[in-house]
Amino acid sequence: MAILEFVLQVVLGITSVLLTLLILLHKGRGGGLSDMFGGGMTSTAGSSGLAERNLNRFTVVLALTWFVAIVALGLITKFEAS
Repeated sequence: MAILEFVLQVVLGITSVLLTLLILLHKGRGGGLSDMFGGGMTSTAGSSGLAERNLNRFTVVLALTWFVAIVALGLITKFEAS
């Protein structure tokens, strides 16, 4: 069980960093903090529609992986303490 817990912790760490980077790659879609950092300026040299859709898909898959790792670690911790 210790090996599985270690593997899940590594997966959680890697997916956390990658998820943060992927979220920062997304285009800002309106007011808020994205305008403060230049996200409100529109440019014609933006990413294509296909690249944006693929980025969205990859972000969703990575977020689901992150969520499953957290739930699995929580269950392992809960049943290990008993």
